[in-house]
Amino acid sequence: MDTMKAIGNVDQEGMNTLNTQANALSLKQLSYLLAVAETLNFTRAAERCFVTQSTLSGGIAELERTLGVQLVERDRQRVALTPVGVEVVERAQSILSASRDLVARAQMAADPASGEFRLGIIPTIAPFLLGAILSKTRTGFPDLILRVRESQTAALLQELELGELDAALIALPIDLGKLKAFPLFEEPLRLVAHRNDALCKTTGVRLREVDTRRLLLLEKGHCLRDHTVSACSAKQREANNNDSNPVEASSLATMVQLVNSGLGCALLPDMAIRAGLLHKTEVKQIELAAPLPSREIALVTRNSHPKLHFIETALCPLLKACQPG
Repeated sequence: MDTMKAIGNVDQEGMNTLNTQANALSLKQLSYLLAVAETLNFTRAAERCFVTQSTLSGGIAELERTLGVQLVERDRQRVALTPVGVEVVERAQSILSASRDLVARAQMAADPASGEFRLGIIPTIAPFLLGAILSKTRTGFPDLILRVRESQTAALLQELELGELDAALIALPIDLGKLKAFPLFEEPLRLVAHRNDALCKTTGVRLREVDTRRLLLLEKGHCLRDHTVSACSAKQREANNNDSNPVEASSLATMVQLVNSGLGCALLPDMAIRAGLLHKTEVKQIELAAPLPSREIALVTRNSHPKLHFIETALCPLLKACQPG
């Protein structure tokens, strides 16, 4: 019996110690650590956090004292995370994401259509829908402050998971992990080539008959590249992997210029063509035979987002109304 009491006392003391350490943790200190992990430079990390370098260093030192472990190795030549520092950073990301959601939840109690909303958009959508989105948002939700970030899909999804974005407008299909997608509309992909290209002299072209060695792609990281490759047949994909076109574009505008120079053909989003991307060029759209390639435009967010109902019932209908047509 005495032994059991002793063990119980030790366990309780251990819990008390853990609770004391946990209560001493500071979200600000965790944000300092994340900034150092991302920059591996104390000066740049301090600038990112809008504090002095001494304040940031002191905050991380206090965090290390609270946890009782060294998180960062630093000398005049280099800054690196210790193994336990890497683990703490991973957990800190989740903690800070949850804290942002908590703040947003509190703000939403008054009005979900007010305050700041951080929206990510991929580069093959932003130039063609952003104007309509901003206009309709100002009209429909005048108290909502929309902050827009344009980046590639992988970066946006990561920022969503970390709580740095509220939602992202992307193109499916793509692996979303635990994130939730609200499909908005299906968009055709259009085959284009120079007006003198042999493809422009025929009708009802089948995509599987197109020589993929002439099919221009965006550089890696753009989901439209993956959608283009997926639209091809297995035989075409194999040929493309074995003997791919060495020319890649960094944007749709560059892609059109490459096609206009006669370097090949390309699949472009319908919204880009409707927006006039082919104007003042000799690039023409080619009518494809069914089945037509397409991508699905969707709004993605976290299942735990405090404004999930607002996103689904109010924001998604607004975005659907921005569909070119």
